[in-house]
Amino acid sequence: MTPERPGGRPLRADAERNRRRILAAAAEVFAERGLDAGLDEIARRAGVGTGTVYRRFPDKSSLIEALFVSRLDAIVEVTEQARQAPDGWTGLVMLLTRAVEMQLADRGLKELLYGDVSASATMHAHVEERMATVQPTFGEILDRAKAEGAVRDEVSVTDLSVAMFMLHGVGRFSAPDQWRRQLALVLAGLRPGSGVPLPGSPLTERELIEACSPRSPAHVSPQTVPITPPITVTHPAHDHLPVAVAPD
Repeated sequence: MTPERPGGRPLRADAERNRRRILAAAAEVFAERGLDAGLDEIARRAGVGTGTVYRRFPDKSSLIEALFVSRLDAIVEVTEQARQAPDGWTGLVMLLTRAVEMQLADRGLKELLYGDVSASATMHAHVEERMATVQPTFGEILDRAKAEGAVRDEVSVTDLSVAMFMLHGVGRFSAPDQWRRQLALVLAGLRPGSGVPLPGSPLTERELIEACSPRSPAHVSPQTVPITPPITVTHPAHDHLPVAVAPD
C-alpha cells in the first residue's frame, strides 16, 4: 500500500524514499537507545534534515506508531506459533526464548510494552489490543505443558513473568549470551520430579503490578513501569493474570 500525505494524496517518489530512510533510521536508533532518542538524532542517522522528519511525522508519537505496530503484531505471531507447537513444553520454551530475544534486540520495543516513555492514546490502544490476545494464550500454553506432565503443577504465569524479568537483566551483561545459560537453568527448575517444593506462593496479579510500580520499595528503576496496569483477561485457571515481557 502506498503511503499518503495527511490530505490523502500519495507521496512523491522522493518523499517516499525519505520516509523509508527515516523509518529505517528510527528502527536502529530506538533499538539502540530506546524511545527517549530525539528526532534530531534520527534525522542525522537518516541523512535528512530535521524539517524533513517533521513533515513526514509531526511528532515522535506518530513515528513510534508507524514503526512499532508491526513489532507488536510480531509478538502476537510468536505467541500463536508457540501455541501451535507439537507439545506444551516446546511451545513454552519457544515463547520464553523469543520474548527475551525480541526485547534484547530492540530496547524501544521493551520500553513501549512497559511504558518507560509516554505513548499516544492510539499506541496505547494498539498495545492493549495485542496483549489481550497474548495473555490468555500464554496461560493456555502453560496449562497444556502441565497437563502433559512437562511442568510442575505449582508454577504460575506470574512465575514465568518474573523469570523473564531476571533473564532480561542477565541479557544486559557484558557476556550477552549468558542469559541463554540461565534460561536453561530456569527451564530445568520448571520440570516436575525434583522432590523440592517451591517456597512461598506465586505473586498475584496485584502483587506483580505493585512490584513494577515506582512506589514499590523494591523498585530500582522507573523503566519497570508498565504502560498501564496489565490488561486483565479471564482465562481458566489463570483468571486476571498479567503476562509481563521483561523490561530493563
